[in-house]
Amino acid sequence: MTYEDHDTVVGKIARVTIAIPGGNTPGEVLVRVRGGSESYIAYSLEAVDRGIEVVVLADRGARSVDVAPL
Repeated sequence: MTYEDHDTVVGKIARVTIAIPGGNTPGEVLVRVRGGSESYIAYSLEAVDRGIEVVVLADRGARSVDVAPL
């Protein structure tokens, strides 16, 4: 994976598929990338319910991202 590939999800809109409790406890989001959709483990400073749209703020690597509600 190149550095450019690593940042492809940053700035993308995602939908929460497993609620994110907030803090250090992750949930899951579905992000549209590379012509399809991929699941990522997601962390947020605040709790985010299932079905809410979020924006990807940072890619932690290993299919984990930081998100914030829109």
